[in-house]
Amino acid sequence: MDRGRLVDFERADVISPMIYPPQPRLVVQGVLPTPGTTVTLQPLMYVSQPRYWGIQVVGTAGGVERPAAPGTQPLPYSAELDLAGVTGTEGVEVIGACGTERLVVSSTAPAQEG
Repeated sequence: MDRGRLVDFERADVISPMIYPPQPRLVVQGVLPTPGTTVTLQPLMYVSQPRYWGIQVVGTAGGVERPAAPGTQPLPYSAELDLAGVTGTEGVEVIGACGTERLVVSSTAPAQEG
């Protein structure tokens, strides 16, 4: 079984739908390395909570891996991950084939008046 390999990404964002309590999600976008590749976001395992929780961008080939035919448009991908339980004390670090990007994840709830 193909366990996948790191793939590159072009953009990574943490979004928080306007709901309470906040439920941040990581959204990563890029271009598929080969047609038929499935991209997933896989959090690393830690013994204790790190400052930035590593999340790998992993591509798994769906069948025979072939490069795109000449003249075809690159196929974009978008992958999402609920960050509940996989956020460091400061945020997340997205890990791709050609680099990493650290994103701060706010865990602050709206201030209550009292």
